[in-house]
This record gives sequence, structure tokens and C-alpha cells, in this order.
Amino acid sequence: MRRSRTEVGRWRMQRQAQRRKARWLEGQSRRNMRIHVIRKCQVNKQRNSLLFAIHDRWA
Repeated sequence: MRRSRTEVGRWRMQRQAQRRKARWLEGQSRRNMRIHVIRKCQVNKQRNSLLFAIHDRWA
């Protein structure tokens, strides 16, 4: 069945919007992952420095 020109246009626009949204979401999750990794790294550094500070005190 042949689609009307407006229908095809609407369908294409919809697909484009979906793709844009998916790409944006993917980017967001990547950015969030990087933030999480940085935070986790900082927390680990703090924890390690505390451990060593306590260890040095008792040694």
C-alpha cells in the first residue's frame, strides 16, 4: 500500500526524533558513568589515606 507524502514525512521525523533521543540518552549515561568512576576513585583514595593514617599512628 502506498503511503501519502505527509505520512512518510511524519514517519521519518518521528524516527529521527527517536534516534536523537536514544543518542542523547546514551551520551548521558556515558557522562554519568564517568562521574561515578571519578567519585568512586576519590572515595577510595580518601579511604586508603585514612587507613594508612590510622596504621601509621599505631605502628
